[in-house]
Amino acid sequence: MSNKVNVIGVGMVKFAKPGASDDYHVMAANAARTALQDAGVDYKDVDQAFAGYVYGDSTCGQRAVYELGLTGIPVVNVNNNCSTGSTALWLGRQAILAGEAECVLVVGFEQMEKGALGSKFNDRPTPLDNFAGTMDRLQGFNQAPPAAQMFGGAGREYRWKYGTRRETFAKVSEKARKHANRNPYALFSDLLSVEEILASPEVFDPLTRYQCCPPTCGAAAAVLCSDAFAKKKGISSSVYIAAQAMRTDFPSTFEENSMIKMVGYDMAKKTAEAVYEKAGLGPQDVQVVELHDCFTANELLTYEALGLCPEGGAEKFVWDGDNTYGGKYVTNPSGGLLSKGHPLGATGLAQCTELVWQLRGQADKRQVEGAKVALQHNLGLGGACVVTMYRRD
Repeated sequence: MSNKVNVIGVGMVKFAKPGASDDYHVMAANAARTALQDAGVDYKDVDQAFAGYVYGDSTCGQRAVYELGLTGIPVVNVNNNCSTGSTALWLGRQAILAGEAECVLVVGFEQMEKGALGSKFNDRPTPLDNFAGTMDRLQGFNQAPPAAQMFGGAGREYRWKYGTRRETFAKVSEKARKHANRNPYALFSDLLSVEEILASPEVFDPLTRYQCCPPTCGAAAAVLCSDAFAKKKGISSSVYIAAQAMRTDFPSTFEENSMIKMVGYDMAKKTAEAVYEKAGLGPQDVQVVELHDCFTANELLTYEALGLCPEGGAEKFVWDGDNTYGGKYVTNPSGGLLSKGHPLGATGLAQCTELVWQLRGQADKRQVEGAKVALQHNLGLGGACVVTMYRRD
């Protein structure tokens, strides 16, 4: 059986601050309509739909896709924390590979509240209790948002281990703003200098405010299909998923007394290795990457987890400019989570959308020249990591 699944349509809405967006079902339906139009297919052609969101009641997916029509198809609601969108994509691809569907709609959306992420169910154990316990043992708690403490703690551990300068973390955010400045879909596109980023209020050392992704509302979608469906519909698609993998946590997450391991380093590394093996390609074959930069610290860690640079080499990688235009890779040409925004359920599909545009040569001012192979990394604590490799014919 062929492992090739075509991405024939993508779409997204411009991300917005909480309170400034349409309702979730409106955003989701608009993104889905755009993806269907891009694919050149009707919603009646869709066999199954997968809807990803984190904050919402059950069957929000149905509420969203019912805006497109009532065709009776299966609609699967997906929640895998910050990797929700790419988890929905992973499920959609599996449905096609299994022969259960020829054409699938995948949509991710989030209507978020202002402020840091918080638990909605305080009458039962949190799914992050193992993570919180590990963090408490290694560094304790303070009043900063828990996610910032976790990823900030990983950044602090990295800094102590390799002597990494604070300016290096800030330079990642400076790059994100430069890229977002070229992206009309990004939430924060104003340029910031390293000095301005470092001067913003400290959240958790080494993270300052401008090194943390903002709560965001938005939606994105993709249409996937088999070769047989594309041929039947006369669709000529140049972009396909060459390989994809998901991994969850390993014992090292909690047993190795490392904040770096606790926030998913091994999970990301193993997922990427599985994708490279399946695709028969390595990081050296990739031109453009959308990775999960929820905090600048995680972008640095992910360079190494994905094999873009050697372990301990992230600082040199950043200052050599190998993470941007003119370097070895362009990472997060969209502006990433830091500047494009991070509507949890939509992020994975927004990453997919950006990379499909890049491979088609449709990314306008942020186009990566000669992009033929693209890599996507989407991480959620709790935990799950999805890595996807896209290629163009």
